Amino acid sequence: MRILMISDVYVPRVNGVSTSIQTFRKELEDLGHEVYLIAPHYEQCLEQEHRLFRVESRGVPGDPEDRMMKYGKVLGLIPTIEKLDIDLVHIQTPFVAHYAGMKIARALFLPVIATYHTLFEEYLYHYIPWLPKMFLRWCARQFSLKQCQQLDGIITPSSIIAGLLGEYGVTTQPVTIPTGIELAKFAEGDGENFRERLMISTEKRILLNVSRVAFEKNIDSLFEMLRMTLIKIPEAHLVIAGEGPAKVSLMQQVKEMGLSDHVTFVGYLDRNSELIDCYHAADLFVFSSLTETQGLVLLEAMASGIPVVSVAAMGTKEVLRNDLGAKITDGTADDFSAKVIEVLDNKSLHTNLSQAAIAYAAEWDPRKLAIKMESYYYKVALGQPPRVTP
Repeated sequence: MRILMISDVYVPRVNGVSTSIQTFRKELEDLGHEVYLIAPHYEQCLEQEHRLFRVESRGVPGDPEDRMMKYGKVLGLIPTIEKLDIDLVHIQTPFVAHYAGMKIARALFLPVIATYHTLFEEYLYHYIPWLPKMFLRWCARQFSLKQCQQLDGIITPSSIIAGLLGEYGVTTQPVTIPTGIELAKFAEGDGENFRERLMISTEKRILLNVSRVAFEKNIDSLFEMLRMTLIKIPEAHLVIAGEGPAKVSLMQQVKEMGLSDHVTFVGYLDRNSELIDCYHAADLFVFSSLTETQGLVLLEAMASGIPVVSVAAMGTKEVLRNDLGAKITDGTADDFSAKVIEVLDNKSLHTNLSQAAIAYAAEWDPRKLAIKMESYYYKVALGQPPRVTP
């Protein structure tokens, strides 16, 4: 097949969406398909990937890490795309990508599907706090409902998100296909080198969080957990990898809590080198987000042999299993800290969780999940006529 993906985000911007796109593109190409991608151009772009269209983009106010593709520039690709004999359009994000993707699909009479990566009803009130939370939740649901009803197929990373779309009133039955994890990629890393570069001594017990540094990720709850953990384990040190609009606020909060000597913000890390070293430098992975549709970083940590202490909410409920590489916390500072201390204080438990983590992550085989995606593509492309709106 020839598939056209379109997304408002892609590397060098690192998040779950760009990771998912990279993983599925690689596996689908290995299965013999041609996967084209339309994505924004970033100033940091150094190389041009095969079958990748970088589109001129502009900045997003209040969110310097993201870019917004110019709608007209995307539509200007239609004559080029028409020559590619595309079989199906796969939309990855709900902004310019959705509307341009729909326009391309309709213009070329192609079936169109989307992956529902982001749970907007839990996000908006962090960015528009002057409007009532319930009103914003209603707006987010209506926005998602309207977009989903335009599609010929929907993919969700977890069945919990699929059920939520049903509550919205979406009538197209979603299929659940999570993103897989490339075990070999995370098997080896240079944790010592990472610590040396950051000047974090070998005596420190690194608690690692990898995440977009955004308000909805609930990262601030880790600070109280850390303060309580330091009472029992004074060498505990929290490392936060990622960028985002909450970073300045969180750094100020760390300072006000007197935790500056125990928290390091390291920004974005290259996924093929620095991030892997970062995982291998950690003693424990800690995660507090309540709004994930899957939580790929949990699997990356486990594939690196790093035990996880995390809340299990929304999509992460389908990733986490207690004692299979992880300890699940209820999210309160008391319980979170107690489980962190339990794992760090017990070498045997830490070793057992580390071994179980690697075995568990191996179950999320990216080839198997790509084959499931391939099957769904065929079903939509061959089993249904494209929906054309007059």
